[in-house]
Amino acid sequence: MREIDVIEDPVVAEVALAPLRAQLLSELATPASASTLGSRIGMPRQKVNYHLRALEKHGLIQLVEERRRGNMTEVIYQATAASYLISPETLADVAPDPDRDRDHLSATWLLALGARLVHDVGRLVSGARRANKRLATFAIDSEITFESASARAQFAAELAQTTADLVSRYHTDSAPNGRRHRLVIALHPSLKARTQAAIEPAEVTEPTK
Repeated sequence: MREIDVIEDPVVAEVALAPLRAQLLSELATPASASTLGSRIGMPRQKVNYHLRALEKHGLIQLVEERRRGNMTEVIYQATAASYLISPETLADVAPDPDRDRDHLSATWLLALGARLVHDVGRLVSGARRANKRLATFAIDSEITFESASARAQFAAELAQTTADLVSRYHTDSAPNGRRHRLVIALHPSLKARTQAAIEPAEVTEPTK
């Protein structure tokens, strides 16, 4: 089972997003049969089988074992991944374009960058799996508490300058075997506890001039 699968096909996304099928995908983080799943969610085995066939057809689950029980064969399925992520590619005609308005202080531009990150890395991960190669990536995730808006603005300015200096030092167009890499850095307010995030508005701040 893979850790994450990125879904790019709109049809597959529609299948995965159906509430009952999403529940079955969650249950199939560990292998189970239609009978077992039916008893867990309170649904007849035949109906569970119908949905399992749809999930299998679209590559969201896979057969892992067949067990002979008397004159019957019990089919055991498992989800292909522990988690699934819907790529912006599923809405290609209306997907956000970070090149449309490059406003460094815009939250919507940050969202557009995030969408492109999901799309690009999802494609790269899929290609690396097909080639049976490891994908070279690097990420940092941290939290900072600023004492004031001016401190946050100063941090952002220093981060931008430091990043520009590093890019200038290491970037080269003359390396014959060089490969381009994309660097994305984001800074945004942290959400409160997950249970509160759904009912409390996010922090809104005015950009510091």
